[in-house]
Amino acid sequence: MRKNRAMTHAIAVLALDHVVAFDLGVPTQVFHAARDPDGSRRYAVTVCTDGGRPVRSTAGFAVWPDHDLSALATADTVIVPGVGDGSPVTDGTVTPAVAEALRAAHARGARIVSICTGASVLAASGLLDGRPAASHWAWARRLRGLYPRVRWDFDVLFMDDGDVLTSAGVGAGIDLCLHLVRSDHGSEMANAAARRCVVPPWRDGGQAQYIERPVPATAGTGTEPTRTWALDRLAEPVTLEEMAAHARMSVRTFTRRFRAETGLSPARWLLQQRVAHARLLLESTDLAVDAVARRCGLGSASALRQHLHAAIGVAPSTYRKTFRGDKPARISGSP
Repeated sequence: MRKNRAMTHAIAVLALDHVVAFDLGVPTQVFHAARDPDGSRRYAVTVCTDGGRPVRSTAGFAVWPDHDLSALATADTVIVPGVGDGSPVTDGTVTPAVAEALRAAHARGARIVSICTGASVLAASGLLDGRPAASHWAWARRLRGLYPRVRWDFDVLFMDDGDVLTSAGVGAGIDLCLHLVRSDHGSEMANAAARRCVVPPWRDGGQAQYIERPVPATAGTGTEPTRTWALDRLAEPVTLEEMAAHARMSVRTFTRRFRAETGLSPARWLLQQRVAHARLLLESTDLAVDAVARRCGLGSASALRQHLHAAIGVAPSTYRKTFRGDKPARISGSP
């Protein structure tokens, strides 16, 4: 059940016993950071438990909630954080009350989301049968054994299956929450929320979970300066050879280090940045689709349509209509 974009979106975060503390804090932090320019919040986040009882966290403290499962009955989105060893859910069981509340929320149209091993709660409730789903790679064997009817993918950061979304562990929960903000309100608000949280604004859900070295040891080293350089030249045909030359590395060494730092090949990373910039231009300008394609380096409207559809399943005109509506563009200009 999705509200009008201008209305406050109700989110219920369901904490179960042995809740992963980091996963529990992510939704509140990210969605509270999603604000209008005047500071108005777009989301109202509440934390609830089965029976409104306190639950233990994996960090050695208890969580005393303000709400019970009735919060799921009115939520637009329900988020289930991960659970650690010691929770019955990790052995394949979930209380009937939790399972029924989740199924009822889904049946009336609420968006259902899990972070990390929270996917096991959705699977135990029957909400992932026959669906693609993500979770932490370290739990692959156990979850595949417990829930064989789920189409598990332990290689990706998150999986968006429409009304049910799942993510890998820890930082991937941030990526998924920002993805939800971007889907609901566009790139500008998601990017602003990311800045407030001091995290990267966008990592594609299909990016690999395991990255050998996610962040260079020292800022300004490795391939980071070249990535910054390339982002300033998205309208230009930047080649792999030019990126390697800028980094003062051979193509082979640059490609290896780039993948170690980002989890992506240079070509795929650059394409993702071009698509992200195209989305921002579609949301915030009145440029023609051809001009947007040129400004983000995709060359033509046809290429933009192809890559945008591959990324999010819609055409540029549909995307612009969804996120612009009747709101006037703030930027205009020629190609």
